[in-house]
Amino acid sequence: MPAVESNMFPLGKEAPSFELVNAVDGKTVRLEDIKSDVATVIMFICNHCPYVKHVQHELVRLANDYQPKGVAFVAINSNDVEKYPEDSPENMKKVAEELGYPFPYLFDETQEVAKAYQAACTPDFYIFDRDLKCVYRGQLDDSRPNNGIPVTGESIRAALDALLNGEPVPEKQKPSIGCSIKWKE
Repeated sequence: MPAVESNMFPLGKEAPSFELVNAVDGKTVRLEDIKSDVATVIMFICNHCPYVKHVQHELVRLANDYQPKGVAFVAINSNDVEKYPEDSPENMKKVAEELGYPFPYLFDETQEVAKAYQAACTPDFYIFDRDLKCVYRGQLDDSRPNNGIPVTGESIRAALDALLNGEPVPEKQKPSIGCSIKWKE
């Protein structure tokens, strides 16, 4: 498991627009259609990565805790599915249904969206405010596979709580760590 860190997308930068297909229902999803007036969480994940598998249940809890407060969530898989067939749209749908993902799980076949967000690893997390300006990018929490720290979503929860309370999101943020995005050659 060679670990890769986030590129740390610039704070204050606007979220790049996207239009991708939801692997679960086949519908096209545009950022402008799902963005929230509170906050929008964009997660780059996949199916095969042990770092993502380690946090999948927390992603569901996190979305279920914050969607009722007006926060939008979306997950994007940008991996090369020819080399990593476990990450195919068919398998994305299976994983999303098995885990009960309460958010769209989009397939970035061209990898253009991952490039626009400077995504480097899975999982990689971004939070945008009501104006789609980046206020957080980095890790879910300090837990990693086999480090013994419980998965709580603490870093993302703290950023969302700050936004919900009208407070600034702390600028000191730790990069996410995970498997590299599997780029096409």
